[in-house]
This record gives sequence, C-alpha cells and structure tokens, in this order.
Amino acid sequence: MLLLPLLLKATLLHLASGSYHPFHNGFYYNHIMNDNSDEQDKVDYFSGSRLVVEASRDPVYSYNGANVTLPCRYRYEPDQGPKHKIRIKWSKVRDDYSKEQDVMVAVGKTYVAFGDFKGRAHIRQAGEESWHGASLVISDVRLKDDGKFRCTVIDGLEDESDVVELRLQGIVFPYQPPRGQYRLNFHEAERVCQDQGAILANFNQLFQAWSEGLDWCNAGWLADGTVQYPIRLPRKPCGGVHLAPGIRSYGPRHRHLHRFDAFCFSSALKGEVFYLDRPAGMTLEEAKQSCQDAGAEIARVGQLYSAWKLAGLDRCNAGWLADGSVRYPIVTPRANCGPAEPGVRSFGFPRKGRFGVFCYRER
Repeated sequence: MLLLPLLLKATLLHLASGSYHPFHNGFYYNHIMNDNSDEQDKVDYFSGSRLVVEASRDPVYSYNGANVTLPCRYRYEPDQGPKHKIRIKWSKVRDDYSKEQDVMVAVGKTYVAFGDFKGRAHIRQAGEESWHGASLVISDVRLKDDGKFRCTVIDGLEDESDVVELRLQGIVFPYQPPRGQYRLNFHEAERVCQDQGAILANFNQLFQAWSEGLDWCNAGWLADGTVQYPIRLPRKPCGGVHLAPGIRSYGPRHRHLHRFDAFCFSSALKGEVFYLDRPAGMTLEEAKQSCQDAGAEIARVGQLYSAWKLAGLDRCNAGWLADGSVRYPIVTPRANCGPAEPGVRSFGFPRKGRFGVFCYRER
C-alpha cells in the first residue's frame, strides 16, 4: 500500500523538473498519472469542454512574516461534471524572466513543495459554485517572495494558467558601502542588502518608492540586474533638466564588471527597534555590547528604515548601526533635526566619535 504514494510523490518531482524530456509544457505525463486504459479520461480530453483558469487581477498585499493566500480557481465551459487526475502547479516568475522557479505541484491531496517553499506552502482546493479551488497559501512570508506567481492547471494534455502578483508592504532605501559611491558589482550589491536585513529591490518596488517621493541621483542595482535611479526633481547632474520626472535607467549591466550602488528593500519587522545611550556616548564596539546586554543586537540599516516607515520610529539622536554607519529616523521634521522632510538622516561612517545606538530585539 505504501508503493503508490511513493510512486506518486516521485512522479510529482519529475513533473516540476522534466527538462530532459523531449517535450513538456511544465509537466511530464506517464502511466502513473495518466491511466491510458481509462476511456472516460480520453473522452474528457476531447469532449469540447474548455478549461478556464482565473487568478486575482489585483495584486495581493502582505508583509514579512505574515500568512497570505494567492487566489486561483478553475472551471470547465460547459461544465460536464467532476474531472479526475487534475494537476495543479504553482511557479514564481523571476525578475529577469528566465526559467520560472518551481513552488509546488499537486495532484488531489498529494503535493510536493520545492526550495524555500518547503514547509511553508500548500494549496487550498475548496471551490465555490461551478469553480474549483487552486489557491496557493504561503505562511511566514519572506522578502524574496515578492513578485509574480503563475497558477497552472493541467487536465491530461490540456493546460491553462494565469498570473497573480504578491506585493510586500515595505520600503526601498539606497545603500552604498563605507568605501564610497559606485563600489558594488551585482553580486556584492545582493550581499550588502542581505547584510542590512533586506534584499535587492525590484522595479515595481522602486517605482512605488518613487511615486511616494523617493528622489535619488545615484544609480543602483535592482534585482533583475538592471541599474536605475528615481528622480522627482529633474536637475542637470541627474539626467538633465529637460527630462520629465521618472525612473532613469542604464538598462542591464555586466554583473561582475560594472559597479554601482544598490537599492535595497525591507519589509515589516518581527521585533522592535529601540534606542540606547550613555551620557558620554559609545564607540561602535561599546554600542554592540550595550545591545547584547539589553538582550538584543545592534540594528541593521534595513531594520531602522522599516521601523521609521512602518512603525513610526522618530528619534532626533544619532545612533550606531551594524554596518558602522551613524543615522537617525525623523517622522516629524523639527528644528535641529535635519532637513524639512521626513527621512532617515545619515552621518556616514565615522571612524571616531561617540554616539548612542539603535538596537533590534525580536518579540
């Protein structure tokens, strides 16, 4: 009795990866999944019934650490009663539109999840009226889950799909390392964003940040390997005064040879950022120890930006961060607290000096 489930699971693994087969549309069919002796299935494939797949037209919004459902459903026109051996596949469309990332394959109540989605994803097959359910449920949403997902339904040799977009609520921030401007190739940019509790932003995230007021004249890497920068106020050093406001683009750049800054994206926090100080201030090493003594760790740049944008952190005192920079977040601009606009102020990467510290502690 254990043989069939094992064979079924092995077949699901083949379904997601069958690049070595002479033909495939994302799936490989064999005698386990398609019983060629079943005459009813043969009739269904060519019965004139049309398979319709429908996902959410509007983006689905969520945030880091949450649970989210990506709606997808299917039906037949005209409806000819229950179908057998329906296969459902979910994949993630990559930012650079290369081969899609497998998320999950399911047949009935048997499913296999792949990669980072193992243990975090399942399919909700509850239907309504003439529709059958194929929604993807993701728990503990992660930063890199942001993007477009494809829902594919396969009935024998027929398959249809639709795409739904998952957007995380968060903030885009420009980042350059201590050694200065335009020092990062693409892979280094990926690493520095991760080091700061973030990921490289995608174009949609940068565009949303621009529409909310981000104006930055230094070009930075995005997740698809392009280099772009957002301009609200056209000026000579930033593409010229005669160009309309918008996202300026250098297009795709060489990921090893070319060097720029980075645009990072951070979302909601699972903990809190708080400020500590001493009357005489602290060195960077003393600041790290103070956070540890408080049962926390020194905050990273992405965590400070998220706390400012999403939790309303407002502090007119500068503090150390994990990368050696000194910054402070202002929600309500006021005298002696920097420019007249809200934002995260930066003192750069001082080699000397004594400041407070921003710490991060998970709840």
